[in-house]
Amino acid sequence: MAANTPDKTHPELPDPKEIAKTYAEVAQRASTLISEHVQRQLKKGVATPSDELGIAQAFMDMMAKLLANPYKLAQGQMNLVWDYFSLWQHSMLRFMGMPGTPVAQPERSDKRFKDEQWEEHFLFDFIKQSYLIAARHVHDTVCCVEGLDEQTQKKVNFFTRQFIDALSPSNFAMTNPEVFRETVKNHGQNLLKGLNNLLRDMEDGGGQLRVKMTDTSAFELGRNVATTPGKVVAQTDMMQLIQYTPATDKVLKRPLLIVPPWINKFYILDLREKNSYIKWCVDQGHTVFVISWVNPDEQLAEKSFDAYVQEGILAALDAIEAQTGEKEVNAAGYCLGGTLLATTLAYLAAKRQKRIASATFFTTMTDFADPGELGVFIDEHQVTSLEKKMFERGYLEGSEMAGTFNMMRANDLIWSFVVNNYLMGKDPFPFDLLYWNSDSTRMPAKMHSFYLRNMYMQNKLVQPGGIEIDGTPIDLGKIKSPCYFISTIEDHIAPWKSTYSGARHFGGPVRFVLGGSGHIAGIVNPPSANKYGYWINAAAKLPEAAEQWFEGAQQHPGSWWTDWQEWVTTQDAAQTDARDPAKGKLKPLEDAPGSFVKLRLDQKKAA
Repeated sequence: MAANTPDKTHPELPDPKEIAKTYAEVAQRASTLISEHVQRQLKKGVATPSDELGIAQAFMDMMAKLLANPYKLAQGQMNLVWDYFSLWQHSMLRFMGMPGTPVAQPERSDKRFKDEQWEEHFLFDFIKQSYLIAARHVHDTVCCVEGLDEQTQKKVNFFTRQFIDALSPSNFAMTNPEVFRETVKNHGQNLLKGLNNLLRDMEDGGGQLRVKMTDTSAFELGRNVATTPGKVVAQTDMMQLIQYTPATDKVLKRPLLIVPPWINKFYILDLREKNSYIKWCVDQGHTVFVISWVNPDEQLAEKSFDAYVQEGILAALDAIEAQTGEKEVNAAGYCLGGTLLATTLAYLAAKRQKRIASATFFTTMTDFADPGELGVFIDEHQVTSLEKKMFERGYLEGSEMAGTFNMMRANDLIWSFVVNNYLMGKDPFPFDLLYWNSDSTRMPAKMHSFYLRNMYMQNKLVQPGGIEIDGTPIDLGKIKSPCYFISTIEDHIAPWKSTYSGARHFGGPVRFVLGGSGHIAGIVNPPSANKYGYWINAAAKLPEAAEQWFEGAQQHPGSWWTDWQEWVTTQDAAQTDARDPAKGKLKPLEDAPGSFVKLRLDQKKAA
């Protein structure tokens, strides 16, 4: 090889000037963060660490019960030793070039070990299997401890899983083959860039780590997300009401009101034109109205659950009647928005007012007897602690609830980004769904306290007269309007068996449909995608048990959207001329998607 010919088999060393510049940036950022942290601690005073989630107590109870049965504990340890011995034999065979059967293998859906080296290189294969064996034995040891109460057991299981996920070898530079290759290739520059990314995320989080999931600068509401044309035609303290521009000459006479959850923003149903439920409904001839909830601050601290009924749905119904002349609408509520819709329906039934002719519920819980993994975070100790923080500032900070949801899918929504951003040193990829996911919202303190205590903790919504709205006792059994429930089989936020139980409390005809996938993908599932499918049981009445319903259900290909369209038009297919929001009786306030939805908490804080 000639002396002046670069060796292409080895990567070139990085520019010393760039290294110095990056080190200087890191040092400056780190110094600023440390200084700000010290100042915050001085202002707060020295605080005694608190166990707000009750984790320490739960694990102390678990250990006490576990140690009471030393035989079972010893048996588990022997099984662990045996599995490690088997792994050692397997690894020696691999090292000598001989085939062997793996002792432990990840699930096919586990994306952490997709790199080929986890399988092909005997050392990384050993590390992977060693972790999987340990993870399985830790889980098996603590998952079913005799004598532990149900709530404590759920808490132990959940946080043990967080611990296991955090210690995955994929999360560390020297034990992740992909990161290891990148580090050797770039002489560690990826780790230095990753440290810069880490400091950036801490700066953006005001001293708290807020892992960046996507490039938020790549999206703009009204430009490349939430682009369905329309007008804001009404507004209250709690919401803006959007009416969308028709796409057909004739429309269904009965308008459609969509009630999204106020824990997230409505544009999950209008991300892109090809998967927008809102756009699809407009194309099917619906006059679509959508509530865009306010992102509250301390000035709205005293807004109650009643306010979301009165100044939310009921105010929207008044505006729709003024705009279209229609006294009845079809309504659809998503998740918490569906819980509010059910509450409003029961309130209207108590008042003997029929303003909602049919109701559709997307992944909606009304029976909270089994709330799934979210129940881990809801008990007297935790709610009392949360209330103290909420009432001090007037609201629940959106990032706190977002963090809870992310923990429920930690490998996908936390650790994958830790690896990409901080170990690989890469910037997150622009993804509209993650842009929406990071666009968190606050919730008024009074409303959220009522919701947690009366619904999650005491399950009063399914009790006749258990909840009062504006002084009026309500009863879900008095709801006679036809209802359509769509739940999803992999939902970790609103488990489908719980939503099914809630559907059985309604007094009118109910069509229950079970879609594929989870809380978001199973709902935002346009017919053009032809994915997941859905299950329907043709029985006239819902069986008592969800399992019994599923045994008699038949699976259909494609999207539940088409089934819903057939159902809703069966209720009333009368048509009228298209309604242009720009020419209606209500004067448009601004173009869709409106100003309420554009308040991003992270951008405000960064400013």
